[in-house]
Amino acid sequence: MSINSFNDFLEHLDIPSSCRLDKPVFKKLFLDNGVLDATDKKCLKDDIARVRWLYTLKPSTINIAAYGDYSREYPEVAILHVELSNPSRVARIARFINRSIPYPLVLLFTTEIEGGASMSISLADKRINQVDKEKWVLGDLVSSGWLNFSDQSAPEKDFLNSLKVTALPFADFWRFYRALMERVIGMNCASYSGAFKLDVHGGSDQGGGRLEKLRELEKLEVQKSELANKLKKEKQMGRQVELNMKIKKLKDRITEITEGL
Repeated sequence: MSINSFNDFLEHLDIPSSCRLDKPVFKKLFLDNGVLDATDKKCLKDDIARVRWLYTLKPSTINIAAYGDYSREYPEVAILHVELSNPSRVARIARFINRSIPYPLVLLFTTEIEGGASMSISLADKRINQVDKEKWVLGDLVSSGWLNFSDQSAPEKDFLNSLKVTALPFADFWRFYRALMERVIGMNCASYSGAFKLDVHGGSDQGGGRLEKLRELEKLEVQKSELANKLKKEKQMGRQVELNMKIKKLKDRITEITEGL
């Protein structure tokens, strides 16, 4: 189907009505739990218009089993809609919301960017704190980046269409959530490769290492940008040649990693 708005996207997800909650999450919840620092509080006040808890997926509302082992507890998955008035600090906001709410979260951020309605999907793996079993620590945090509903590339369309709930594994909530994370990782890979595709290993912890490759690509891009800036300012010919050679090596490594995505 064509996904041209946030409501279109929610309809496409095809989440059973039994999971629907659609309740406001008041900012006081984040202030009361004591995990926000001064900058987080400023983001909460200035950048967030409102938060709604759209769906709770749990064994009693959808036919997916809870999951638990020595390092993770995935009894359910919550889907929240976060409307932003300012999108510039979305990564920070995703982190403090995940620190504030113990459940595995699917955060659907929406905002206006250059006059267009846009959405970003953020997920974070949560692990049990081995020192204090009542607490959790954030593992991998992934984000789709901003997707403009009125101007989507082919990979973005493929990504959005891949998120239909019935296309995800129902064995347990960890596998369900991992499949969502793999799709977000695939969207990030598409920004380099030009095509959205899923990990042939099924998004397992051991399979492919695409997230690790993405992290390395991000570091290489930063290094390349820093060297390019130095090259612009360099006057000595010998040093220019040296910097160009380093940039070429980085480009070759970026190409090599990209081809393996």
